Amino acid sequence: MTRVEHLQWCKNRALEYVKEGHLQEAFASIASDLGKHPETVGHVGISLGMGMLIEGHLSTPEKMKHFIEGFN
Repeated sequence: MTRVEHLQWCKNRALEYVKEGHLQEAFASIASDLGKHPETVGHVGISLGMGMLIEGHLSTPEKMKHFIEGFN
């Protein structure tokens, strides 16, 4: 699987949690899944997102969806 394909797979899985209203699980999903491909391991978005999550900046489905869709 290419990096682009893997990244889309990660986003799709995380967005399913967002649809269900499980925002922390959505973040955990994308963070975990990014670690499963050699080209996305340690993605800077994980640490950035953790700070945003702790500070309450990812507290609505819309904000979490926007964050997840912004990964590249």
